[in-house]
Amino acid sequence: MPVNRATPEGTAAYRARFAGHAAQNFFKQQQGLTLSAIGIGTYLGNPDPATDVNYTNAVVRAVQLGCNVIDSAANYRFQRSERSIGEALKTLTSEHGFAREELVICTKGGYLPFDGAPPRNVREYVNETFVKPGIASFEDIVGGAHCMTPAYLQNQLDQSLRNMGIECIDLYYIHNPESQLGYVSESAFYSRLKLAFERLEQNREQGKLANYGVATWNGFRVAPHSGGHHSLVRIVETAREIGGDDHGFRFIQLPFNLAMSEAGTLANETLNGEAMPVLEAAERLGVTVIASASLLQGRIDPQTAIQFANSAPGITTALIGMSRVEHVEENLKRALTQMNADEK
Repeated sequence: MPVNRATPEGTAAYRARFAGHAAQNFFKQQQGLTLSAIGIGTYLGNPDPATDVNYTNAVVRAVQLGCNVIDSAANYRFQRSERSIGEALKTLTSEHGFAREELVICTKGGYLPFDGAPPRNVREYVNETFVKPGIASFEDIVGGAHCMTPAYLQNQLDQSLRNMGIECIDLYYIHNPESQLGYVSESAFYSRLKLAFERLEQNREQGKLANYGVATWNGFRVAPHSGGHHSLVRIVETAREIGGDDHGFRFIQLPFNLAMSEAGTLANETLNGEAMPVLEAAERLGVTVIASASLLQGRIDPQTAIQFANSAPGITTALIGMSRVEHVEENLKRALTQMNADEK
Protein backbone atom coordinates (compact mmCIF):
# COMPACT_ATOMS: atom_id res chain seq x y z
CA MET A 1 0.00 0.00 0.00
CA PRO A 2 1.48 3.43 -0.93
CA VAL A 3 2.87 5.54 1.91
CA ASN A 4 1.38 9.04 2.16
CA ARG A 5 4.39 10.90 3.53
CA ALA A 6 8.16 11.18 3.22
CA THR A 7 9.93 8.25 4.86
CA PRO A 8 13.54 7.38 5.72
CA GLU A 9 13.45 4.56 3.17
CA GLY A 10 11.78 6.64 0.48
CA THR A 11 14.09 9.63 0.75
CA ALA A 12 17.13 7.33 0.88
CA ALA A 13 15.89 5.68 -2.32
CA TYR A 14 15.56 9.13 -3.86
CA ARG A 15 19.20 9.86 -3.03
CA ALA A 16 20.21 6.53 -4.56
CA ARG A 17 18.72 7.65 -7.88
CA PHE A 18 21.54 10.21 -8.11
CA ALA A 19 24.44 8.02 -7.03
CA GLY A 20 27.47 8.97 -9.07
CA HIS A 21 25.90 12.25 -10.17
CA ALA A 22 25.31 14.29 -7.03
CA ALA A 23 28.11 15.46 -4.79
CA GLN A 24 28.47 13.48 -1.59
CA ASN A 25 27.30 16.42 0.52
CA PHE A 26 24.37 17.36 -1.70
CA PHE A 27 22.01 15.16 0.32
CA LYS A 28 21.89 15.51 4.09
CA GLN A 29 20.37 13.38 6.83
CA GLN A 30 18.03 15.26 9.16
CA GLN A 31 15.14 14.09 11.33
CA GLY A 32 15.41 10.61 9.87
CA LEU A 33 14.99 11.88 6.31
CA THR A 34 17.36 12.55 3.41
CA LEU A 35 16.97 16.14 2.20
CA SER A 36 18.47 17.78 -0.88
CA ALA A 37 20.78 20.74 -0.32
CA ILE A 38 18.60 22.83 -2.62
CA GLY A 39 14.83 23.10 -2.23
CA ILE A 40 12.41 24.67 -4.68
CA GLY A 41 10.48 27.69 -3.46
CA THR A 42 7.18 28.83 -4.98
CA TYR A 43 6.65 32.34 -3.61
CA LEU A 44 6.97 34.78 -6.50
CA GLY A 45 5.01 35.01 -9.72
CA ASN A 46 1.75 36.23 -11.17
CA PRO A 47 -1.53 34.60 -10.11
CA ASP A 48 -2.40 33.42 -13.61
CA PRO A 49 -2.77 30.10 -15.46
CA ALA A 50 0.50 30.48 -17.37
CA THR A 51 2.48 30.83 -14.14
CA ASP A 52 0.57 27.88 -12.67
CA VAL A 53 1.74 25.68 -15.52
CA ASN A 54 5.29 27.02 -15.30
CA TYR A 55 5.48 26.20 -11.59
CA THR A 56 4.06 22.71 -12.13
CA ASN A 57 6.68 22.03 -14.80
CA ALA A 58 9.43 23.56 -12.65
CA VAL A 59 8.59 21.33 -9.68
CA VAL A 60 8.55 18.25 -11.89
CA ARG A 61 11.92 19.14 -13.38
CA ALA A 62 13.42 19.96 -9.97
CA VAL A 63 12.50 16.53 -8.65
CA GLN A 64 13.94 14.90 -11.77
CA LEU A 65 17.24 16.76 -11.24
CA GLY A 66 17.81 16.01 -7.54
CA CYS A 67 15.63 18.36 -5.49
CA ASN A 68 13.25 16.53 -3.15
CA VAL A 69 12.39 19.48 -0.85
CA ILE A 70 9.36 21.42 -2.11
CA ASP A 71 8.31 24.55 -0.22
CA SER A 72 5.13 26.63 -0.39
CA ALA A 73 2.56 28.50 1.72
CA ALA A 74 -1.19 28.92 1.62
CA ASN A 75 -0.92 32.59 0.67
CA TYR A 76 1.69 32.14 -2.08
CA ARG A 77 0.02 33.35 -5.24
CA PHE A 78 -3.39 33.14 -3.52
CA GLN A 79 -3.20 29.34 -3.00
CA ARG A 80 -2.21 28.78 -6.63
CA SER A 81 1.34 27.68 -5.78
CA GLU A 82 0.07 24.84 -3.59
CA ARG A 83 -2.29 23.80 -6.36
CA SER A 84 0.55 23.84 -8.88
CA ILE A 85 2.52 21.56 -6.59
CA GLY A 86 -0.48 19.25 -6.42
CA GLU A 87 -0.50 18.98 -10.22
CA ALA A 88 3.25 18.34 -10.23
CA LEU A 89 2.88 15.53 -7.68
CA LYS A 90 0.26 13.85 -9.86
CA THR A 91 2.59 14.03 -12.85
CA LEU A 92 5.62 12.81 -10.91
CA THR A 93 3.86 9.78 -9.47
CA SER A 94 1.75 8.80 -12.48
CA GLU A 95 4.13 9.56 -15.36
CA HIS A 96 7.69 9.65 -14.03
CA GLY A 97 7.89 6.84 -11.50
CA PHE A 98 8.53 8.87 -8.36
CA ALA A 99 6.88 7.83 -5.10
CA ARG A 100 5.26 10.17 -2.60
CA GLU A 101 7.57 8.89 0.16
CA GLU A 102 10.63 10.19 -1.71
CA LEU A 103 9.52 13.83 -1.49
CA VAL A 104 9.50 16.27 1.44
CA ILE A 105 6.47 18.55 1.04
CA CYS A 106 6.52 21.73 3.15
CA THR A 107 3.95 24.49 3.47
CA LYS A 108 2.85 27.22 5.87
CA GLY A 109 -0.22 28.75 7.44
CA GLY A 110 -0.70 32.08 9.18
CA TYR A 111 -1.42 34.77 6.64
CA LEU A 112 -4.97 35.05 5.36
CA PRO A 113 -4.90 33.71 1.80
CA PHE A 114 -7.18 34.81 -0.98
CA ASP A 115 -8.62 32.18 -3.29
CA GLY A 116 -6.99 32.38 -6.70
CA ALA A 117 -7.20 36.17 -7.02
CA PRO A 118 -7.65 39.24 -4.81
CA PRO A 119 -11.29 39.83 -3.84
CA ARG A 120 -13.07 43.06 -4.67
CA ASN A 121 -13.81 43.69 -1.00
CA VAL A 122 -11.20 42.24 1.37
CA ARG A 123 -13.19 42.73 4.58
CA GLU A 124 -16.25 41.08 3.05
CA TYR A 125 -14.10 38.16 1.87
CA VAL A 126 -12.59 37.70 5.33
CA ASN A 127 -16.02 37.93 6.92
CA GLU A 128 -17.60 35.38 4.58
CA THR A 129 -14.62 33.01 4.47
CA PHE A 130 -13.39 33.01 8.06
CA VAL A 131 -15.61 34.97 10.47
CA LYS A 132 -19.12 33.78 9.61
CA PRO A 133 -18.12 30.07 9.52
CA GLY A 134 -16.52 30.49 12.97
CA ILE A 135 -12.97 29.80 11.79
CA ALA A 136 -11.61 33.09 13.17
CA SER A 137 -12.95 36.32 14.58
CA PHE A 138 -11.77 39.75 13.54
CA GLU A 139 -10.17 39.99 17.01
CA ASP A 140 -8.09 36.86 16.23
CA ILE A 141 -6.61 38.49 13.13
CA VAL A 142 -3.68 40.80 13.87
CA GLY A 143 -2.80 43.61 11.50
CA GLY A 144 -5.72 42.56 9.34
CA ALA A 145 -3.65 39.76 7.85
CA HIS A 146 -2.29 37.19 10.33
CA CYS A 147 -3.90 34.55 12.50
CA MET A 148 -2.58 31.49 14.32
CA THR A 149 -5.46 30.30 16.48
CA PRO A 150 -5.97 26.53 16.57
CA ALA A 151 -9.21 26.63 14.59
CA TYR A 152 -7.66 28.83 11.92
CA LEU A 153 -4.54 26.69 11.56
CA GLN A 154 -6.72 23.60 11.31
CA ASN A 155 -8.69 25.18 8.51
CA GLN A 156 -5.52 26.16 6.69
CA LEU A 157 -3.81 22.81 7.13
CA ASP A 158 -6.84 20.95 5.79
CA GLN A 159 -7.06 23.40 2.90
CA SER A 160 -3.38 22.85 2.03
CA LEU A 161 -3.89 19.09 2.01
CA ARG A 162 -6.74 19.53 -0.46
CA ASN A 163 -4.81 22.02 -2.59
CA MET A 164 -1.90 19.63 -3.01
CA GLY A 165 -3.96 16.45 -3.17
CA ILE A 166 -2.02 14.72 -0.40
CA GLU A 167 -2.90 13.05 2.89
CA CYS A 168 0.03 14.22 5.00
CA ILE A 169 2.25 17.32 4.99
CA ASP A 170 5.83 16.46 5.88
CA LEU A 171 6.58 19.86 7.36
CA TYR A 172 3.99 22.43 8.37
CA TYR A 173 5.21 25.86 9.48
CA ILE A 174 3.44 28.62 11.33
CA HIS A 175 4.17 31.44 8.91
CA ASN A 176 5.99 34.51 10.27
CA PRO A 177 4.61 34.30 13.82
CA GLU A 178 6.57 37.46 14.65
CA SER A 179 3.75 39.29 12.88
CA GLN A 180 1.86 38.92 16.16
CA LEU A 181 4.48 40.61 18.32
CA GLY A 182 3.56 44.14 17.35
CA TYR A 183 0.03 43.57 18.64
CA VAL A 184 0.26 41.27 21.67
CA SER A 185 2.57 41.00 24.67
CA GLU A 186 5.39 38.48 24.76
CA SER A 187 3.56 36.34 27.32
CA ALA A 188 0.39 36.40 25.21
CA PHE A 189 2.43 35.47 22.15
CA TYR A 190 3.86 32.35 23.77
CA SER A 191 0.42 31.42 25.08
CA ARG A 192 -0.90 31.63 21.53
CA LEU A 193 2.04 29.62 20.27
CA LYS A 194 1.40 26.90 22.85
CA LEU A 195 -2.23 26.58 21.76
CA ALA A 196 -1.12 26.38 18.14
CA PHE A 197 1.41 23.66 18.94
CA GLU A 198 -1.23 21.67 20.82
CA ARG A 199 -3.38 21.60 17.68
CA LEU A 200 -0.43 20.70 15.46
CA GLU A 201 0.50 17.83 17.78
CA GLN A 202 -3.07 16.56 17.48
CA ASN A 203 -2.69 16.59 13.71
CA ARG A 204 0.55 14.65 14.03
CA GLU A 205 -1.34 11.97 15.94
CA GLN A 206 -3.99 11.92 13.21
CA GLY A 207 -1.36 11.56 10.47
CA LYS A 208 -2.10 14.87 8.76
CA LEU A 209 1.40 16.21 9.35
CA ALA A 210 4.74 14.68 10.26
CA ASN A 211 6.76 17.63 11.57
CA TYR A 212 6.06 21.27 12.31
CA GLY A 213 8.02 24.45 12.85
CA VAL A 214 8.05 28.19 12.38
CA ALA A 215 9.02 29.99 9.18
CA THR A 216 10.27 33.46 10.06
CA TRP A 217 11.63 36.60 8.48
CA ASN A 218 12.95 38.69 11.37
CA GLY A 219 12.21 36.53 14.41
CA PHE A 220 15.58 34.77 14.64
CA ARG A 221 17.68 37.58 13.13
CA VAL A 222 17.21 40.36 15.70
CA ALA A 223 18.51 41.10 19.17
CA PRO A 224 16.79 39.43 22.15
CA HIS A 225 15.26 42.62 23.55
CA SER A 226 14.30 44.21 20.24
CA GLY A 227 10.61 43.44 20.65
CA GLY A 228 10.55 41.17 17.60
CA HIS A 229 12.80 38.31 18.69
CA HIS A 230 11.84 34.65 18.96
CA SER A 231 13.70 32.58 21.54
CA LEU A 232 14.29 29.20 19.93
CA VAL A 233 15.12 27.82 23.35
CA ARG A 234 11.74 28.90 24.72
CA ILE A 235 9.90 27.68 21.63
CA VAL A 236 11.45 24.22 21.94
CA GLU A 237 10.59 24.19 25.66
CA THR A 238 6.99 25.02 24.72
CA ALA A 239 6.86 22.13 22.26
CA ARG A 240 8.38 19.78 24.82
CA GLU A 241 5.75 20.76 27.39
CA ILE A 242 3.08 19.55 24.97
CA GLY A 243 4.67 16.65 23.11
CA GLY A 244 7.40 15.50 25.46
CA ASP A 245 10.77 14.52 24.03
CA ASP A 246 8.99 13.15 20.96
CA HIS A 247 7.47 16.53 20.08
CA GLY A 248 7.11 17.43 16.41
CA PHE A 249 8.78 20.87 16.45
CA ARG A 250 11.83 19.91 14.41
CA PHE A 251 12.37 22.63 11.80
CA ILE A 252 12.76 26.37 11.48
CA GLN A 253 13.01 28.46 8.35
CA LEU A 254 14.84 31.78 8.23
CA PRO A 255 16.53 34.06 5.67
CA PHE A 256 20.18 33.34 5.16
CA ASN A 257 22.30 34.83 2.39
CA LEU A 258 25.32 37.04 1.81
CA ALA A 259 23.37 40.12 2.89
CA MET A 260 21.47 38.47 5.76
CA SER A 261 23.87 36.28 7.72
CA GLU A 262 22.67 37.09 11.25
CA ALA A 263 21.59 33.50 11.93
CA GLY A 264 25.24 32.51 11.94
CA THR A 265 26.82 35.62 13.44
CA LEU A 266 24.47 37.25 15.96
CA ALA A 267 24.59 35.62 19.40
CA ASN A 268 20.91 36.14 20.25
CA GLU A 269 20.14 32.76 21.84
CA THR A 270 21.09 31.68 25.35
CA LEU A 271 21.36 27.97 26.04
CA ASN A 272 22.59 26.72 29.42
CA GLY A 273 23.94 30.18 30.18
CA GLU A 274 25.92 30.43 26.94
CA ALA A 275 25.15 33.01 24.25
CA MET A 276 25.25 31.76 20.68
CA PRO A 277 23.75 32.31 17.20
CA VAL A 278 20.52 30.53 16.35
CA LEU A 279 22.26 28.12 13.96
CA GLU A 280 24.35 26.76 16.82
CA ALA A 281 21.42 26.68 19.22
CA ALA A 282 19.30 24.82 16.67
CA GLU A 283 21.93 22.14 16.23
CA ARG A 284 22.19 21.61 19.98
CA LEU A 285 18.41 21.49 20.32
CA GLY A 286 17.91 18.99 17.52
CA VAL A 287 16.18 21.48 15.22
CA THR A 288 16.87 21.51 11.47
CA VAL A 289 17.37 24.87 9.75
CA ILE A 290 16.08 25.60 6.24
CA ALA A 291 17.35 28.78 4.59
CA SER A 292 14.96 31.05 2.71
CA ALA A 293 15.71 34.07 0.50
CA SER A 294 18.93 32.38 -0.57
CA LEU A 295 19.13 34.57 -3.67
CA LEU A 296 17.61 37.63 -1.98
CA GLN A 297 14.91 37.57 -4.68
CA GLY A 298 17.41 37.61 -7.52
CA ARG A 299 19.77 40.26 -6.18
CA ILE A 300 22.61 37.80 -5.52
CA ASP A 301 24.38 35.67 -8.13
CA PRO A 302 22.71 32.26 -7.92
CA GLN A 303 25.82 30.09 -7.78
CA THR A 304 27.57 32.33 -5.25
CA ALA A 305 24.44 32.36 -3.11
CA ILE A 306 23.92 28.61 -3.29
CA GLN A 307 27.55 27.94 -2.41
CA PHE A 308 27.38 30.39 0.52
CA ALA A 309 24.23 28.90 2.02
CA ASN A 310 25.29 25.30 1.59
CA SER A 311 28.74 25.88 3.06
CA ALA A 312 27.35 27.37 6.27
CA PRO A 313 27.44 24.95 9.22
CA GLY A 314 23.89 24.36 10.38
CA ILE A 315 22.05 24.98 7.10
CA THR A 316 20.53 21.79 5.69
CA THR A 317 18.61 23.07 2.65
CA ALA A 318 18.74 26.39 0.83
CA LEU A 319 15.45 27.32 -0.81
CA ILE A 320 15.64 28.80 -4.29
CA GLY A 321 12.58 30.32 -5.91
CA MET A 322 12.33 28.68 -9.32
CA SER A 323 9.23 29.36 -11.37
CA ARG A 324 10.46 28.09 -14.73
CA VAL A 325 12.17 24.95 -15.99
CA GLU A 326 15.11 27.03 -17.28
CA HIS A 327 15.75 28.37 -13.76
CA VAL A 328 15.68 24.85 -12.36
CA GLU A 329 18.10 23.47 -14.90
CA GLU A 330 20.56 26.34 -14.50
CA ASN A 331 20.55 26.36 -10.70
CA LEU A 332 20.49 22.63 -10.04
CA LYS A 333 22.83 21.43 -12.77
CA ARG A 334 25.44 24.10 -12.05
CA ALA A 335 25.12 23.65 -8.30
CA LEU A 336 25.75 19.93 -8.55
CA THR A 337 28.78 20.56 -10.76
CA GLN A 338 30.13 23.26 -8.44
CA MET A 339 29.71 21.14 -5.33
CA ASN A 340 31.48 18.24 -7.01
CA ALA A 341 34.30 20.56 -8.07
CA ASP A 342 34.64 21.86 -4.52
CA GLU A 343 35.25 18.34 -3.25
CA LYS A 344 38.08 17.58 -5.69
